[in-house]
Amino acid sequence: MKQEKDQVKQTAAQVWKNNWFLIKLCLAASPGYVIFAVLDSVRNQVSIFFEHTYGIGYVLEAAEFHYPFRQVAVFLLILFGGVTLGMIFTSFVWDYMMEKERPKIREKIKLLFYEKAKELDLECYDNPEYYNQLVLVLGEVDKQVDRCVTFLQNTASGIAVFISTGIYFFMKDKVSIPFAVVSFVMAFCFNQLFNKLTFKIRIARNPHERKREYVKRVFYLSDYAKELRLNQEVSGVLFDRFEEANEEVYQVEKRNANRRFFLSFMRRYVSNGFFSDVLYISYLVFQATVRKALSFSSVAILYNSFGRLKRGMSIFTDVYPFACETSLYVQKMRDFLGFEPKIVSEKGLLPAEGAKEIKLQGVSFAYRKEDGDLLKDISLHIKPGQKIALVGYNGAGKTTLVKLLMRLYDVDKGRILADGTDIRDYQVEKYRESIGTVFQDFRIFAGNVRENVLMNIADDCEEEPIRQALSESGLLEKIQEMRDGLDTQLTTEIMEKGVNLSGGESQKLAIARVFYQKAGLMILDEPSSALDPIAEYQLNHAMLKATKDKTVIFISHRLSTTRLADHIIMLEKGRIAEQGTHEELLKTGGKYAQMWRVQAGAYIDV
Repeated sequence: MKQEKDQVKQTAAQVWKNNWFLIKLCLAASPGYVIFAVLDSVRNQVSIFFEHTYGIGYVLEAAEFHYPFRQVAVFLLILFGGVTLGMIFTSFVWDYMMEKERPKIREKIKLLFYEKAKELDLECYDNPEYYNQLVLVLGEVDKQVDRCVTFLQNTASGIAVFISTGIYFFMKDKVSIPFAVVSFVMAFCFNQLFNKLTFKIRIARNPHERKREYVKRVFYLSDYAKELRLNQEVSGVLFDRFEEANEEVYQVEKRNANRRFFLSFMRRYVSNGFFSDVLYISYLVFQATVRKALSFSSVAILYNSFGRLKRGMSIFTDVYPFACETSLYVQKMRDFLGFEPKIVSEKGLLPAEGAKEIKLQGVSFAYRKEDGDLLKDISLHIKPGQKIALVGYNGAGKTTLVKLLMRLYDVDKGRILADGTDIRDYQVEKYRESIGTVFQDFRIFAGNVRENVLMNIADDCEEEPIRQALSESGLLEKIQEMRDGLDTQLTTEIMEKGVNLSGGESQKLAIARVFYQKAGLMILDEPSSALDPIAEYQLNHAMLKATKDKTVIFISHRLSTTRLADHIIMLEKGRIAEQGTHEELLKTGGKYAQMWRVQAGAYIDV
């Protein structure tokens, strides 16, 4: 609870700095969008003042005190001309400028956050608290950009109302001003309390809404379609979780309902309506009928203008609490943009080309300290050009080990050397680029075949290396059968005429990415898990041919693949249990031999 209060408590300086930060982002992305929106809000308030306050007041006084008709007609023509020019300006701003610039400003600011998200350490995605913040920040970008522009518009229009209507009140009846001031102060206080409560509710709802969003994704994403239809009981479980999440959201709202109603009532009625519709109108009637200090035309226009001044000043009461709420979200955005990756280059060295030599010296690692080490004192030496197979039961630490090799995480103890240099001394991006990788949970992106092989924009690239990579992975023949060849759009998520590859075809495409990279170290996590035996045999021999001058590490539960390795390392409970060639490990009769007999024993004599 104390932590929640600390998150909401802000100084005025923090509020200003956070809002100014967002304003600068918006101005940098599209200055025209921001400036024209503010100018139009000022124009609108000035126009309203001349139409509804000064203009109506002048006409009423003309009727009461018999001004010449020609004088009134000239005034009305000038007023009409000014209003017409203002409407033309508004049409230009909102129908042209806003429609043109709004997509630009949103795109530029979103790209800024996407670029930052790309820099995040992988461990951030394993941290539920940080991931909640990431989802919140990325989900709020459009809304906060709109709030920033609204904040500037409200501030500018409030100043315009205060100056124009305030001067008018000062000239007509100074005593009216305290009524507006008291209403202003009360509304200010209650609006601030209301907006803080709204933010607390939003934060409390966020994890439960994420659960609801997850269930929604399960029912509309094609990834889950087959499982839902083949396992009908899963739908029931998901419905229960959806209802639980809804109930949690309802409870959050219920706990805060009474306080929210009270604050809303005080800020909307007592602080605003009660003062104008009860107290102030009584004062004006007294001034006109008892003291004879105001004309009836002045009473009418002052009451009408007091409503406008009250609304104008209520904009001021909303501006600071509005800025406070925006500031709370912007602070999370700034925290996100200010995140410094822990995995950084210590010396900025460039990795050498060619097959890599890898050494692990006493490597230990844990995702969470409280769970204990997942890898324990791993030491091994992989020679340049060697083909290494990592085997073991699920949870033994195989995938975690290759993540450390790629420096997606840093080791807790020990060190990893690539070509005799600690991998922490290399430039992170260049080091990762020197490694070709296919994980078992690879993804096919909504783009054409070229882009999915290159993992980049495919303009002005040579076709032959792409075709060679697809040929080595065994997918080229299938691609050539497609009408658009390398330009075939994959997945139907964006393009209606896109092609959904089968599991085996998708895996071949992912492997083609590695062949295209020409990397010195290749890491393949279950490279043939989705392939039939013939395709697996063909791929294995293609890999041997394509990687003869590279260091290769592959993880496989299918031991027919591991036979091709120069050296096999078996992990068990985070430690190296056995290592050697296929024949050596079979002779020892250990865990590897046991796994081999289970898989191959039914087909061949072992």
